[in-house]
Amino acid sequence: MLPEELRQSGFDEARRRGISLGEFIREAMRAALTRSPRSGGDAFLDDGAVYSGPVPVDGSTNLDEYLYGEKP
Repeated sequence: MLPEELRQSGFDEARRRGISLGEFIREAMRAALTRSPRSGGDAFLDDGAVYSGPVPVDGSTNLDEYLYGEKP
């Protein structure tokens, strides 16, 4: 069910963590299914290390103001 390259990468990571491939897949699925995107799927805004403020509803029209504190 997995492409060979993905299976091998998963196997290597599982081995590095000292768990089975099955456990690694279960952990990855749990993490993916319990994650709740704050922005409706915008990877930039969902990454708390990059942006930790409230998710603006007008982010695309006022991007410079949110990122740099400047009005266009």
